Amino acid sequence: MNKINSKGLLTGAIALFLLVAAAVTKAQDIIIPVETKDNALVLQVTPEKALNMVYFGGKLTDRNEYAATAKAFNFGGTIGTYNGAYTTSGTGNLVEPAIAVTHADGNKSLELRYISHIVKKIDDNVSLLSITLKDAVYDFEVTLNYQTYYNENVTEQWSVIKHHEKNDVVLNKYASANLCIHANSYWLKHYHGDWAQEMRPEDEQLNHGMKTLDSKLGSRADLFQPPTFMVSFNKTATEDEGEVMYGNLEWSGNFRIDFEVDPANNLRLVAGINNFAADYTLKPGLEFETPKFVYTLTSKGKGEASRNLQSWARKYKIVDGNGPRLTLLNNWESTYFDFNEDKLAGLLKDTKKLGVDLFLLDDGWFGNKYPRNGDHAGLGDWQANKAKLPNDIAFLTKEAKADGVKFGIWIEPEMVNPKSELYEKHPDWVVKQPQRPEIYMRNQLVLDLTNPKVQDFVFGIVDNLFTKNPDLAYIKWDCNSVIFNAYSSYEKHQANFYTDYVRGLYNVLDRIRAKYPSVPLMLCSGGGGRVDYGALKYFTEYWLSDNTEPVERVFIQWEYSYFYPALTSSNHVTDWGKQPIKFRVDVAMMGKLGFDIVIGKLKPAELEFCQGAVNTYKQFSEEIWHGDQYRLQDPRENDVAAIMYVNPEKTTAIMFNYLVNPRYGAGSNAPIRLKGLNPDKMYTINEVNVFPGTRSTIKEGSYSGKFLMTIGLNPDVHQRRTSVLVSVKAN
Repeated sequence: MNKINSKGLLTGAIALFLLVAAAVTKAQDIIIPVETKDNALVLQVTPEKALNMVYFGGKLTDRNEYAATAKAFNFGGTIGTYNGAYTTSGTGNLVEPAIAVTHADGNKSLELRYISHIVKKIDDNVSLLSITLKDAVYDFEVTLNYQTYYNENVTEQWSVIKHHEKNDVVLNKYASANLCIHANSYWLKHYHGDWAQEMRPEDEQLNHGMKTLDSKLGSRADLFQPPTFMVSFNKTATEDEGEVMYGNLEWSGNFRIDFEVDPANNLRLVAGINNFAADYTLKPGLEFETPKFVYTLTSKGKGEASRNLQSWARKYKIVDGNGPRLTLLNNWESTYFDFNEDKLAGLLKDTKKLGVDLFLLDDGWFGNKYPRNGDHAGLGDWQANKAKLPNDIAFLTKEAKADGVKFGIWIEPEMVNPKSELYEKHPDWVVKQPQRPEIYMRNQLVLDLTNPKVQDFVFGIVDNLFTKNPDLAYIKWDCNSVIFNAYSSYEKHQANFYTDYVRGLYNVLDRIRAKYPSVPLMLCSGGGGRVDYGALKYFTEYWLSDNTEPVERVFIQWEYSYFYPALTSSNHVTDWGKQPIKFRVDVAMMGKLGFDIVIGKLKPAELEFCQGAVNTYKQFSEEIWHGDQYRLQDPRENDVAAIMYVNPEKTTAIMFNYLVNPRYGAGSNAPIRLKGLNPDKMYTINEVNVFPGTRSTIKEGSYSGKFLMTIGLNPDVHQRRTSVLVSVKAN
């Protein structure tokens, strides 16, 4: 048997695939720990070959002691097995199942039993545990996968389902993960929203019974609720204290996450694709792989959970997560659909004047028979509008290159207007019920991505743009409509549609990334309608919300910051709201900076400030993009919101402070404690991004990290100084 060292890494003479080390408690009992640096999930194989989850929490020093965990907790089981690792339906289990099936003969029972398990060592940090379970009566098999990222304390969990029955089997439910957690109490934070109202948090205690988070929208599935949550155990976690788990389903379609507090006070968490109107027909011999469910656990509060997930995302999930990001100027709110070559050429020169990297041309550049002069026509006809762009996109890429900036473009390739040549030529490519009236959102319908011909078409939109315009440097990929009247003229089994639609989308994105592996892509969906780690594996960044009013944006960006790294957060300076330009720019700098304003309308001092802010942003971009994030003051609990980013060496940091309460006397009336610094280092403090003609009221000076983290710093935020950025640099 191979030995495992204190870091949980397999050592000795081991092959690529090998049996995980197991402590045997009694005849035929097997204990399978799934460990990261600080945590452990422990599985137990009983003498009857049932697979149970017996522990989820801090890692033990002695792995042999995991054998005692099954006896330490009362998981109950008056009806069925409450702590099954992947609970089935139709036999002894009567709580919420992870999987339910209808066999080829119509029988709906399933009883999965342990067969074997192996561990694949991917590298020094990543390991994959795969456990095979089979039914004794039917030739039906499930493989449970647990991929751990040791140093980040992150685990991805998913299942692979297959069978060799004589005919098709119908999957009635097919979860990615099934966790059983034992604590005294459970506190859930989850989110709801709508267009321009994304990521509105709700906190509640989970009591006995079921709480479900789900989406049935098909595409743009996160519009009302994202597949993102956190659960605190025993008490509500704070930023720096308490045991908390973050979860995110890596899936861009309908999802379902069940939280069931059972009669024995266990929290049973079942997460996966929503089985609503989605009984999936699976042919013999084919594999059905569920999306990954990613989670992190910490005993040190919400801040560390965020840093775990953000570090993991930058290293393993986001495209070029350790690389740079492009600052940009977008034309949408300055021109909307009303532009031509001359106007855009002027904006390209404004891009250079402002000092940002790229000009982004938004909606309205395409369509000829049905020109895209509004959102009622042209979507689907991806040829440049000859009236607006007589010299095609190539003219703009050439002009951009001459001006020393890059050029990017907006597309919405999954959608179609009924008033388009595409709709006229291929009505069978459109998702719609053949005998019912069409239902539109933003005057458009969704293309049927289950159809390989449609996938080829969508891939071709992107490929043609890059082939014809090799200097094209950026794409904003939008998705504005949900799926009404779900029906595919291609699908044989209509209940497969919702799942196969997302798989079709991923097939297209896989092809794009295979050919264009590093080009920046923004994930947009009328705002944050499709933000999850299933989609973000293909994108460099995402658009949080169409709501760019800066005070509102502080709240939206704050909530997204719990789950996603700052370099993925696309924040644009616009004319929304009544806040001064400094406040708007300062808010947008808390992520990936962009502008969506008319540069020519800025006053000289405002233009000077924006140009200086771009330079300041570039000076601190490494801290913002790749540093450790520390939330200092929550905007929902304080007059002033404060957040900071610290480089890994703890030598440089930037602190953002925003007044979010306009009432008289509101402001930073006491010092704000900094975090993440070296207590033994001395740091120089000074204000940056000061508006021309004004002076900082913060006295530059040197303080120890201990002082700054114990006493703090007052950024002097009030109604006359609504946003303040502070530089923190080691001496």
